[in-house]
Amino acid sequence: IVANESVRVRTEISGRLVELNFNEGQVIQKGQLLVALDDAVYRAQVAAISAELRTEQQRYMRIKELYQQKFISKEALDLQAGAVARLAALVQEADAHLQKTIVTAPFSGVIGLRKVSPGAYLEAGADIAKLEDLSSVKIDFRVPAVYRAKVRSGQVIDVVVDAFSADTCKGEAYVIETGIDGETRTALVRARVSNKEGKLHSGMFARVSLIMSKKQNALSVPEQALWPQGTDNFVYRVIDGKASLTKVELGRRTPGYVEILNGLSPGDMVVTEGQMKIRDGAPVMVLGGAQ
Repeated sequence: IVANESVRVRTEISGRLVELNFNEGQVIQKGQLLVALDDAVYRAQVAAISAELRTEQQRYMRIKELYQQKFISKEALDLQAGAVARLAALVQEADAHLQKTIVTAPFSGVIGLRKVSPGAYLEAGADIAKLEDLSSVKIDFRVPAVYRAKVRSGQVIDVVVDAFSADTCKGEAYVIETGIDGETRTALVRARVSNKEGKLHSGMFARVSLIMSKKQNALSVPEQALWPQGTDNFVYRVIDGKASLTKVELGRRTPGYVEILNGLSPGDMVVTEGQMKIRDGAPVMVLGGAQ
């Protein structure tokens, strides 16, 4: 199980942590301030470059007037225009560094355990906490390559989590990896499951049932009724109180049962135990409740 969105909250620049604006386990809204670093140096840089920019802008206006009066060349005007543009870019750069002193939530979710304390000096990229959106979760599972063509976006899945084995929730497959894993020969499928109650958490393991197709009125018998002989499969049918060895053609299997394509009819009674003790034509006694 994977969170719908998950991110490690980190700072892009180094600095002293001056504000920690969340509590562990708190529900966080998108855009909410999480942490702030000391920004005095960056504010001073913005102010200094902005002042220099204003001076150069005023100089540009004077040079422009002189150019219009034919006192200076176009080259001098262009040089001054370039100086103004360069300083404007430096102001943007300094302001960008200033904005990096605060870290806001990129999405709404629940924040986990914090790894820092107010007053600590943080290096760029230091872990602060983990933020996850668990309003819904993603489930990654694999299907054999032979079934890849039968899997499609929008298919409904049944999900059982070991921690809540009594509950089954529904999900929907929404994306399939483009390639097949060369080692496992499987295709990775991702589904989405609603998590309004907040039971599911990233890292949990789930059991996924994906129905590829349905066959109405399929005929099946318990697996223990099969009596293989060589490459063929047989069952003992009970006809008029006697065991009749009957060859059958098998179809698909489900846990504990196997589909019978040919050889049996609905309502036939078959032997499920003790096949080694009987032979074709041997009399058998049907016990109460047996089928």
